[in-house]
Amino acid sequence: MQYWLVKSEPSKYSWDQFVKDGKTLWDGVRNYAARNNLRAMKKGDQVLWYHSNEGLEIVGIAKVVKEHYQDPTTPDPAWLSVDLAPVKKLKKPVSLAQMKEEESLQNMDLIRLSRLSVGAVKEEEFKKVLEMAGM
Repeated sequence: MQYWLVKSEPSKYSWDQFVKDGKTLWDGVRNYAARNNLRAMKKGDQVLWYHSNEGLEIVGIAKVVKEHYQDPTTPDPAWLSVDLAPVKKLKKPVSLAQMKEEESLQNMDLIRLSRLSVGAVKEEEFKKVLEMAGM
């Protein structure tokens, strides 16, 4: 299993809306590195859900329920989507500020590549975030 992080602005698509919907397609990615991460996602992989711009915190865990396919928002076959489903809300959100203070998370894509909308997460980083969330 691999681990990932996706960013969503809560005013555009929040964790609560995601839970209400029960599943979503992750579309609209137009960055090659993020696209490559979507391509590498496998069914069952765990995904941290990060509220960007407002909140700046990881709020939940999702899972990949459908591997990459043509992004329906563009006719260009270079761009991909995956389907995600919610797993659980974190007991307490983990803020970007908290993660930046944690030495073991300094190489995390979220911190090193702050503009990347879909990033890889190492297993030990995933576990540390859950620990910080009280889980």
